[in-house]
Amino acid sequence: MRYTFLLYSDPADFADMTQDDWVEMKSVYGQYIEALQDAGVFVDTDWLHPADTATTLSRKGGDRTVQDGPVAETRETLGGYFVIDVPDLDAALKWAEQCPAAQMGKVEIRASAMDSLE
Repeated sequence: MRYTFLLYSDPADFADMTQDDWVEMKSVYGQYIEALQDAGVFVDTDWLHPADTATTLSRKGGDRTVQDGPVAETRETLGGYFVIDVPDLDAALKWAEQCPAAQMGKVEIRASAMDSLE
């Protein structure tokens, strides 16, 4: 079953990071990706541009509305995701606990709805 990890953090936590800090963070994530790949559960991942660069579209009520920025004004924002393929939620939780984002923010875990349609 596929699970998506939605990685949330407070952008203020990154404000004082140096170039060396970013290099270290990329290395830590690289090690995590390698562990997922070695276990055969890795599907996809990506980092996203900051939430203030988002554009949100809605057609609710039939009218098209477009707004600059994310859907909600919150301190923690979606910064990236991982998609893994594991047998069950318990396995997904074990991988989410190892995700570097869990040390700095939150990892929301969602099962793929497409798996339940098959």
